[in-house]
Amino acid sequence: MENFIVSARKYRPASFDMVIGQDSITNTLKSAIKSNHLAHAYLFCGPRGVGKTTCARIFAKTINCSNLGENLEACDECESCLSFNSSRSFNIHELDAASNNKVEDIRSLNDQVRIPPQIGKYSIYIIDEVHMLSSSAFNAFLKTLEEPPAHAIFILATTEKHKIIPTILSRCQIFDFNRIRIEDIVGRLTFVAKSEGITAAEEALHIIAQKADGALRDALSIFDQIVSLSGKAVTYKDVIENLNVLDYEYYFKCVDAAMMGDVSTILLTFNEVLENGFDGHNFISGLNSHLRDLLVSKDESTLSLLEATPAIKKRYTQQSGNCPVDFLFKALDIGNNCDLNFKNSKNPRLHIELSLIRLCTLMNDPEDNSEKKKPYSGEMKKREEEIPLSPKSEILNNEVLASDSRIINKEVIPAKHEPVIEKPSKTFSIKDVISENVESDGKQADKAVLHDPGVTLKTRSEFTTAAFEIAWQEFIDQLKGEGNRIVSMFKSIRPELENDQLIKIHLNNATQKDTFILNYKTKLMTFLESRFILSDLDVETTIDLSETSEILYSDEQKLNYLINKYPILKNMKKTFNLDIT
Repeated sequence: MENFIVSARKYRPASFDMVIGQDSITNTLKSAIKSNHLAHAYLFCGPRGVGKTTCARIFAKTINCSNLGENLEACDECESCLSFNSSRSFNIHELDAASNNKVEDIRSLNDQVRIPPQIGKYSIYIIDEVHMLSSSAFNAFLKTLEEPPAHAIFILATTEKHKIIPTILSRCQIFDFNRIRIEDIVGRLTFVAKSEGITAAEEALHIIAQKADGALRDALSIFDQIVSLSGKAVTYKDVIENLNVLDYEYYFKCVDAAMMGDVSTILLTFNEVLENGFDGHNFISGLNSHLRDLLVSKDESTLSLLEATPAIKKRYTQQSGNCPVDFLFKALDIGNNCDLNFKNSKNPRLHIELSLIRLCTLMNDPEDNSEKKKPYSGEMKKREEEIPLSPKSEILNNEVLASDSRIINKEVIPAKHEPVIEKPSKTFSIKDVISENVESDGKQADKAVLHDPGVTLKTRSEFTTAAFEIAWQEFIDQLKGEGNRIVSMFKSIRPELENDQLIKIHLNNATQKDTFILNYKTKLMTFLESRFILSDLDVETTIDLSETSEILYSDEQKLNYLINKYPILKNMKKTFNLDIT
């Protein structure tokens, strides 16, 4: 019985042409060999299983080959190549920095570097996981790495470049290895399967490549594991069961249920996932990836971002055609929030189920309609505020004015403060009617006026300075529902009445002036018309800059200014024995 050799070792690349997914690096190394521009130190860095050590071995073997071919590959026939292939070469030395990370190990290496090669031109030292060296070992290695003998070449390999000190990095040519693409891994797995006489489904190899996360060595190890289970036929079902990977069908089914608003189906699908032993967090993460793949499948230009078999790509294209872009955007947002808050949830299953229910409501979300109506309703409200009277109210107002003139001519209202009927206004309140009816003793006049058609129950009085001050405070009280900022603004306003025909509103700045004119001037006029008998009243706004014209330098000046503006501060200062600090 032959000894089994794992695929990662058995099919390890022996030449640059066999290296997968690192074409830019292999071409650069070939050019350096061709032009004989070989550096004394190289640093190969990148994630695990992408070919760092393999490229270092191929590079070391090639530069010592005495019969290079036209494609700059080793001949595998000369003494140097044969000794390397049989692992008996004295020119290529491999060290593991994880177990040789002390200063004494580096000193021994420095002494060994002085010995020239027995066969070939160069002595190559491959130091793997070089980031494991201690700081003292790095410092002991600096001089030799910077000025080695002419026959010595160092190739350092690491997965954690950030742990290497800058003085080492500056002495090396750095090559960054990339993660291997899924298509390249699938191609390599197909080659290995064909070489071993194994029938493997393309979808199964894609799942293995995705699970490997860009590492070819991991993909080959997973492939050997699946072959041990399924034998000479590797199927998609065997792979997802062995690797504990969710089937695509679950995600396609969930999205279809969400599109139809079928809450029952999507919850039962999620329950089936949990019963099969899968973790809820992995499910929601996979669903987010599925939604992302649907989004990139909407456009042919981004379809290349989808890493799947042609058959799966076709299914993604079909389902994405039925999904609106807005649905995918909102679904991704819901899924992302679910993923972020999953660990903080005390009931993870309910947390995911609520997110799935929200997905089912996206196609018939009432919030969309309400959002569309909000600008229109806000605009109508603004128009209603700008136009205080409707056409019908204007007609009633004209009739009331005519009634007023008839009543005055008939001397039905002989004295001041007698009730005069007016149109209903926006500021009409039961409180005003009750207070005015209690103060008024003209009940007979009210009865007489009520016999006249087209009149209402609102009373008006003559417009005087004292009455205006009282009305101004009542107007401010009616604005309490619009916020403290508006109430504070009106409390700081100083209105003045001139000749019973003009009201001057003194404002502090232009912002207050714009706010008053746009939103409250019409309301004030309507309020005053409902309270008083007015003929030609106008409101004028001015900005009072006298308070801020004087520059206050000292703290005492600032305190005096505040006390003059707010006299209550003087009592507070005296009561609490406050001082300027």
